[in-house]
Amino acid sequence: MWHIKSFEELDVHTLEEIYRLRVSVFVVEQACAYQEIDGLDPECMHIYRTDDTGIIAYSRIVPGDPVSIGRVIVRADHRGNGTGQVLMRQAMDYIKMHFDGGRIYLHGQAHLEKFYQSLGFRTTSEIHLEDGIPHIDMEYKEE
Repeated sequence: MWHIKSFEELDVHTLEEIYRLRVSVFVVEQACAYQEIDGLDPECMHIYRTDDTGIIAYSRIVPGDPVSIGRVIVRADHRGNGTGQVLMRQAMDYIKMHFDGGRIYLHGQAHLEKFYQSLGFRTTSEIHLEDGIPHIDMEYKEE
């Protein structure tokens, strides 16, 4: 089941599970020590999918100009089955319905460039290191 909630709507158990998933992927799996909990969550919308094992996919929508999608995660045991595509579509559809413009920013890991391009994002920067991991800036503009 898909959920879209503001920070205030998240119960403490769900928030803890989201943080655990984000840390397990971005800090532990990717061996990258950085401040994962960055203070932006209270202003974000949180999109996640659950099954009987817990949260299997997550991203957040960060308001701004342009609005951005961040912390895109599919749990390791659910990767490769299209869940990431559905997660991104959920986020993009939410943005199209609730934000003006039709422009979406994404600061993603460079190895996912083709994945994001398949959703209509275009690369807007050279590859650069962030916390030792190659990243790119990307943008989606509704035609």
